[in-house]
Amino acid sequence: MSELNLLKSLDYSVLQQCMHCGMCLPTCPTYDETKFERSSPRGRIRLMREVADGRLDVTETFAEEMSYCLGCLACTTACPAGVDYGTLLENARGEVERRGVIGGPARRLFRWANLSVLFRHPRLMRAVGRSLWLYQKLGVQSALRKLGVMKLLPQQLRVMEAATPTVVAPFSNARIKRIEMPAAPAKYRVALLTGCVQDLLFSPINRATADVLLANGCEVVTPRLQYCCGSLHAHNGELELARDLARKNLDLYDVEKFDAIISNAGGCGSHLKKYAELLHHDSQYHARAVAWDRKVRDVSEWLVEIGCRAPQSAAGGVRVTYDASCHLLHGQKIAAQPLALLKLLPGVDLVPLAESDWCCGSAGVYSITQPEQSAKLLGRKLEHIAATGASVLASGNPGCLMQIENGMRRDPRLAHVRACHPVELLAEAYRREASRIGPGGAE
Repeated sequence: MSELNLLKSLDYSVLQQCMHCGMCLPTCPTYDETKFERSSPRGRIRLMREVADGRLDVTETFAEEMSYCLGCLACTTACPAGVDYGTLLENARGEVERRGVIGGPARRLFRWANLSVLFRHPRLMRAVGRSLWLYQKLGVQSALRKLGVMKLLPQQLRVMEAATPTVVAPFSNARIKRIEMPAAPAKYRVALLTGCVQDLLFSPINRATADVLLANGCEVVTPRLQYCCGSLHAHNGELELARDLARKNLDLYDVEKFDAIISNAGGCGSHLKKYAELLHHDSQYHARAVAWDRKVRDVSEWLVEIGCRAPQSAAGGVRVTYDASCHLLHGQKIAAQPLALLKLLPGVDLVPLAESDWCCGSAGVYSITQPEQSAKLLGRKLEHIAATGASVLASGNPGCLMQIENGMRRDPRLAHVRACHPVELLAEAYRREASRIGPGGAE
C-alpha cells in the first residue's frame, strides 16, 4: 500500500460516480467564497481523477486545494449520486502526505508531535492536559497575555495560542465510574466513549451523557483509559495511524456484550461508524469492525431510538438555539434527533438558527491551517446566533463548541450566551426533577 498512489488504489467507479451536475456547489463554503471550480467538491474530484489517471502530478497547488477544503461533507447531503466525498478527500490528503509536497521541518514536527505521539497515547495526553490546566488555573497564561509576551510569538503560534481552549478538570475517569447502574433494573447495556479532546475540555458533557443514559434505563460501561477514535488522523491524511487507533479501540471492547456503543461527538461518531471501511483489507479485524459499526450510535440517535423520557421539571423560560455539527448532520445524517431531545425540555423556547447546516469553520485543525477562511465562517455563524436572541447555543460536537465559544467570548453581543451539548440540558432537567421530587418520591 505504501508504494501505491492512494487515489489509484481506490475502486475507480468511486471516482466516476460524480456526474458533475453541480448540485454540490451551493452547499460548499469554499466555493461560495472563491467561486473557483477547483475549490468546489466536483472540481476537487476532477483533480483527484486526473491524478489517478496519471494526467496530473500531486503538486503543491493540488495539496493546497485539498487542504483548503473543510471536509464538512455538506456536498454529500446534496449529492444525488451518493458520492462518498469524505473517503476520496482522505485518500487525496493521504497521497499528499505520502508525496511530501508541502511543509517544512516545522510542519513535520507539529504533525509528528500531535498525530504520531500526543493523540496516540492517552496517558501522555492527560499529563499534557493536567499541565495546561495548572498553567491556566495558576494564572500564568493570563499574566503572560497581559504582559504582551504572546505578541513575540511567530504569527501561526499567536493564532494557536489565542485559540487555546480551557482545560476542565477533573477528567472523565474521575467523574464516571467504570460501570454505573440505573436506579431501576437496566433495560440496556451500553459502552460510553469519552474521546480525547472531549475528555480534557468537556468532561462535564461526558458526565451528563452518562447521567442521561442512566435516567433512561441504561447500564453504562466506561473504560478508564480510552484511545482517540482516529478521525483527526484520517481527515489529515494519516490513514495508517487511523487504522492503528481503530484496532486499539476494537481491542478495548467486547462489542457483542453491548446493545450500543455511544459517542457524543459528531466528528468522532462519523469516523467511528466507518471502521469497517477503514479496515476492509485487514482480515484479522474487519469482521469485528463490521460488528462495531452496527453498534455505534450518537447519543441523540440512541436516546430517540429507545424513547427518551421527557423530564418533568421546567427550565424557566430559556431561549435555546441549535447549531448542527457538520459530521453529525452530513456525515451521520442525524438531523431530527438532537432537536427532538431539545423539544422534550419543558420551559424551553427552541428557536431556529439560520444556516445551522453551514460549517462554523472549526473542521478539526482548520482554524490553524486556514485561519482566514475559518474566521470568515465563524463571523457568519455569530451573526446568525446573535439574530436568534438565544441565551443558550446547543451543539453536538466539541470542535464546534470550542470554535463558537471562542468567537462568542470576543463578541460583546454574545458574551452572555452559553454554549453546551444538548445532553447537558437534559441532564440538568433530570437533576431538577430529582431535586423537586426527592429521594422518597414526594414533591
